[in-house]
Amino acid sequence: MTTFVSFVGVDIASASFMACIGTTPWKVRVKPVQFENAEDGFVSFLGWLQEHHLKAASTVVCMEATGVYSEGLAYFLHASGYTVAVEPPLNIQRKFPVNASKTDELDCQYIAEYACRYQDKLSLWKPRADILEQVKVLLTTRQYFSVQLTGHKNALHAILRKKVSSELAKQAHQTMIEQIAKAIKDIDREIRRLIDSDPTFKQTLLLLLSVPGIGLQLAAHLLLLMQETLDPRVRAAFIGICPIRHESGSSVFSAPTSRHYGPANLAKIALPGGLFGAYS
Repeated sequence: MTTFVSFVGVDIASASFMACIGTTPWKVRVKPVQFENAEDGFVSFLGWLQEHHLKAASTVVCMEATGVYSEGLAYFLHASGYTVAVEPPLNIQRKFPVNASKTDELDCQYIAEYACRYQDKLSLWKPRADILEQVKVLLTTRQYFSVQLTGHKNALHAILRKKVSSELAKQAHQTMIEQIAKAIKDIDREIRRLIDSDPTFKQTLLLLLSVPGIGLQLAAHLLLLMQETLDPRVRAAFIGICPIRHESGSSVFSAPTSRHYGPANLAKIALPGGLFGAYS
């Protein structure tokens, strides 16, 4: 395991991010500075790191998982040779006083201190293959469309049961249902095409599809998850199919259930009988 000397905490937002530098034993070495969350800001940030003589081999840049807000900076730093850690916000929040003040300046210091104290447990980030990033975007888009499709079907069903209705409303919903259904089929074909274009991903997909009950959607989600961890227990817990006991003494007892850590839509795919199925 790499032993880091410098710890950079980054509190990132849509338009800007705040960063500070700490060292071990923990102390703030460089006070927080704000940068633009854009390409020019990334270049300035890299220059700032180099100005303070932070070598890539002994420095870790830690930030919270904020979706697309942190993605650009993570890619830029990784390409520049720096180690990047992306941590769930709750992990960091639980390590500091609940009554502490909350500002961008303090948040980036908390993040840097967290990285220093827990460097052996950091989730080191690396970019996914471009194919898997495209698959992830398509799966997210498919989920949005599926929700819309259900909404239009329910609305059309309600209109058809009305005594006084509107043909225009019926036709509008029917048209949207047909268009969305076609878009979902196109997305499924593109997901399969992308995965099949890589021999390794294709082989893994075929193995997953050979398991009874696993279709393209769940297989694609699992393929993405396998890039994060290969531990089957972690994967099972994440997708919501791992019943965990909750017992304490003689008075606290509940039926085994999932901890509900993973995304709900993935659990629905994994357990068609309902959210978390028989374990809820």
